[in-house]
Amino acid sequence: MAHLRLDPTLPVEEDEPSLVRRAVAGSEEAREALIRRYLDDVYAVTYRILGDTDLAADAAQEAFINALRGLDRFRGEASFRTWLLRIAANAAKSSGRKRQRRREVAIEAVAEPASREPDAAELTVVRAEAARVRAVLATLPSKQRQAVTLRVDQGLDFREIGRLIGSSEGAARVNYHLGVKRLRELMQ
Repeated sequence: MAHLRLDPTLPVEEDEPSLVRRAVAGSEEAREALIRRYLDDVYAVTYRILGDTDLAADAAQEAFINALRGLDRFRGEASFRTWLLRIAANAAKSSGRKRQRRREVAIEAVAEPASREPDAAELTVVRAEAARVRAVLATLPSKQRQAVTLRVDQGLDFREIGRLIGSSEGAARVNYHLGVKRLRELMQ
């Protein structure tokens, strides 16, 4: 039986704890790998809080700078991703306070089935409905809005959501359910 040989030039997917240990030890390669792995998630959180692409990019950069500077303070009580997303949420909130304005969470339109392309009229309806959802979502209290968007858009579990919004897992669950209930009421 022939042995399978891996191409040594291809990057091997390293697990998160190993990357974090190496990054704490000073590995620039591990730090870059963590940035590549979580850049989209961090940007998504900052964008959903700020609603502005430029502000979100700045907040995401600030989050990575803060996280990498404070990497030695990561205790591993939560996943690195959860810890990083909490830093990103804090950076976005701080940026929003500095700007004295805050545009709220973006909801992405539901994709049409791949079997056909939507026509212009359908896209107009979907965009209008997405704008309506964004407007209604913006009226929710902050923790409800964040719980709904982190659950729906990021697929986070309630424990992670609780850590990100600064509450318990149970409170995150309640905020999510109250937010969804209120959205349904307001959308009717």
